[in-house]
Amino acid sequence: MFESLSERLGGVFDRLTKQGALTEADVVSAMREVRIALLEADVSLPVAREFIKRVQEKATGSAVTKSITPGQMVVKFVHDELVRTLQGDGPADALKIDNSPATILMVGLQGSGKTTTTAKLAKRLKDRNGKRVLLASLDTQRPAAMEQLAILAGQVGVDSLPIVKGETAVQIAKRAKTQASLGGYDVLFLDTAGRLHIDEVLMDEVQAVRDIAGPREVLLVVDGLTGQDAVNVATEFDGKVGISGVVLTRMDGDGRGGAALSMRAVTGKPIRFVGLGEKMDAIEVFDAERVAGRILGMGDIVALVERAQETFEAEQAERMAKRFAKGLFNMNDLKMQLDQMLKMGGMQGLMGMLPGMAKHQAAAAEAGLDDSMLKRQIALINSMTKKERANPDMLQASRKKRIAAGAGLEVQDLNRLLKQHKQMADMMKKMGKGGMMKNMIKQFLGKGGGMPDPSKMSPEQLAELAKGVQQGAGGMGGLPGLGGGSLPGMPRGVTLPAGLSGMMRKK
Repeated sequence: MFESLSERLGGVFDRLTKQGALTEADVVSAMREVRIALLEADVSLPVAREFIKRVQEKATGSAVTKSITPGQMVVKFVHDELVRTLQGDGPADALKIDNSPATILMVGLQGSGKTTTTAKLAKRLKDRNGKRVLLASLDTQRPAAMEQLAILAGQVGVDSLPIVKGETAVQIAKRAKTQASLGGYDVLFLDTAGRLHIDEVLMDEVQAVRDIAGPREVLLVVDGLTGQDAVNVATEFDGKVGISGVVLTRMDGDGRGGAALSMRAVTGKPIRFVGLGEKMDAIEVFDAERVAGRILGMGDIVALVERAQETFEAEQAERMAKRFAKGLFNMNDLKMQLDQMLKMGGMQGLMGMLPGMAKHQAAAAEAGLDDSMLKRQIALINSMTKKERANPDMLQASRKKRIAAGAGLEVQDLNRLLKQHKQMADMMKKMGKGGMMKNMIKQFLGKGGGMPDPSKMSPEQLAELAKGVQQGAGGMGGLPGLGGGSLPGMPRGVTLPAGLSGMMRKK
């Protein structure tokens, strides 16, 4: 998300940080470009003006112009102001689900993704908080809306209210409240009907349901691709119904993301979650500091560690790290790392969370650094026999032809994979001899043998973690390789971890 804004701001700050001392004219010129970038990203004009005004006041002070690194100081001011704009007076509180059954009312226009988001949040509460969740569809307008929610409930492993034809939204809400109480559920989600636009009928129905349900939370689901109109929708719903938070969907798309920047400033309501895809786990808590870091190309190491925690078992990570420390690294190990990278969001997703890498995503994709390449490499490994995976040195011409044909690829694709594997195996041996791998086990698995808790790490520890990840430390979630390499089409001097650049290097 925010790729276009991040790219524009990155260009402005690259020029700014390369200069020595800054004059007031330099700052004013840079802020003018930042304002244009914000407006092009669909940030509302009043919000953009206020944003620039506050940054410029801080950035034209004598302390900045005389600073050793004035450009970096200006970047810090922009970062702090981004956090302030996205976060408002304080961080969003956790969902109020303390009183059972806690009712959460989902509202929004038709097509914004309410039903899918309802299922995603239900899964999140079930998996992470151990809550018993009941879903109820109040959408009597859209064909098969109730059936859709029932199917999604089955997919995420929660219960849905049985469908009774002919009931009104208010009658369904009453029945759902009774069922949630009698059934001992912790959380009840009410998925309301939407319209293509805001009208009196829609608002009257939502208000009637709200009065009956007495929800602990009223979450407005807004399509992030709708731009500034999303802010207008939020203002209307808050005025008529009263919302407690916003969920922005489709933030993985090519939308400009300005709605998120304007939303909190205009409505005063916190953005609680962002939807980043169609999968049921593709939803994240909206954290202003981390989002600001992504926008400015600082990465999001906390999210990367959290994703590793979710997809990588501590015992498996420790077992792999011990193998690597002994210099053992075969095709099974490589396949495990490739699978892990896909689970953690794929190449583009990982690059977006690595500091300094977000602005090179387009060049990397053009050079072949994408998920389809990972899948082709996994296909090649799957085409090998168990003995060949354990000992790739035995692969001669006839075996290579068979393996490549089995994966539907060329022998040269297999040769590149074997070369990559050899480089990584050699690297693992060096790391094992120098004790580097032992230190990585401590760094990534922690003293207690578990994955570290990023929320409890200091800024210095996160910075050290970021440094390790950029070097390609293999202990955390299977990011392969140590050292760097460049790709065709990437700017001079820009390097990627060897495991990334090596696996994608074109002929």
